[in-house]
Amino acid sequence: MSRKLDGIHFMMPTPFDDQRQIDEDCIPRLVELAVDAGCAGIVCLGVMGEHTRLTDGERQQIIRRVAQEAAGRISVTVGASAQGTYMAVQHALEAQELGVTAVMVAPPTMAKPNLDAVFAYYKAINDAVAISIVVQDFPEVNGVFMPAPFIGRLKEELEQVHYLKLEDPPTPPKVTAVSNVTGDTLGIFGGLGGVFLLEELLRGACGTMTGFAYPEVLVEVHRYVSAGQEEQARAHFYRYLPLIRYESQQGIGLSLRKEILKRRGALNTANLRHPGAEVDEATRQELYRTLDSVEFS
Repeated sequence: MSRKLDGIHFMMPTPFDDQRQIDEDCIPRLVELAVDAGCAGIVCLGVMGEHTRLTDGERQQIIRRVAQEAAGRISVTVGASAQGTYMAVQHALEAQELGVTAVMVAPPTMAKPNLDAVFAYYKAINDAVAISIVVQDFPEVNGVFMPAPFIGRLKEELEQVHYLKLEDPPTPPKVTAVSNVTGDTLGIFGGLGGVFLLEELLRGACGTMTGFAYPEVLVEVHRYVSAGQEEQARAHFYRYLPLIRYESQQGIGLSLRKEILKRRGALNTANLRHPGAEVDEATRQELYRTLDSVEFS
């Protein structure tokens, strides 16, 4: 592998100001949050980064600033998914030229999904770049289901495919299924808010890439599991599970995370770009009560 990425990666939201323009001043704070938490890396321009609501110029602006702030301190993975192979290749090349560590790529949405087309998509990206590719297995967003043997083929035949971001629930059994095919040759990350982080790690996942707004909690769980301290890992994870559960709600999870990050001082606003779903006041107060009920050490 070109670089060891095992560990917790913070999925960075794209910060917006009151006019819904890029709030670049927040990017150093978001990178610092990940560094201070002990994360192995930071990921930008994923689903949580609202990548489909950004212009090409905004993509470059974000990648450049994140790479600048992270340089020498933490790895940077950039979402390069696109609805066409040519654009995905261009996104990946752009990220590589701006000095990132890896690109994360999900298959495009297809009217009739087929694995031959998906393989050709990944092969084109593989042949274009010299950095690690993280295959994002997230059928909820694209309708493409990649079985374990196919993921094994990607690892076997494409030299830049070093990691999988597994978001095809139930995730723990699929961690096992993919591991049975690839052994220890493919690093498997979880996602989906970290709700099943403990089980994923215990089944052999190397970490997670998720936007939970207290990444230091996940870092500690990973540290305990890596040290063989399963009971400590379990106790630590369960301590924060009410917040992990509440924050990962479908449809409003990003808005909840931005509310927390604003409260932590990493964001100036919790704004999303339309048509992103923002929380109402009752939900915001529920979130605050959940936060207040959790003891942070």
